[in-house]
Amino acid sequence: MTARIRGDGDRERWRDRGGRVEERYLDEDDEEAVSAAEAAREGLRQVVALTGKDPLGVTSIQPTDDGWRIGVEVVEDHRIPASTDLLGLYEVELDMTGSLLGYRRTRRYQRGKGD
Repeated sequence: MTARIRGDGDRERWRDRGGRVEERYLDEDDEEAVSAAEAAREGLRQVVALTGKDPLGVTSIQPTDDGWRIGVEVVEDHRIPASTDLLGLYEVELDMTGSLLGYRRTRRYQRGKGD
């Protein structure tokens, strides 16, 4: 059985039938593409880590030639009442393995004043 350990660089952990764990380094070609759901979670995690803002959720996910484009909505500024919070919409670009290629804020708007 094999399990990729995120954050361990290029190491992969293998468990043999005796239960022993062996770590091996992957070749670049051994990287597996992430699913849409995994890409969405990773895009959300990256925006929160980079901006420090409170996430509201993933608003879109789209496959690209190089990987994934994910839309993430966050609270830019909490206000009272909450209906006047400022929200931001970020676009995250990930490669096929879920690594961050780039991100940018595409929109900033007041909650309740959407399209």
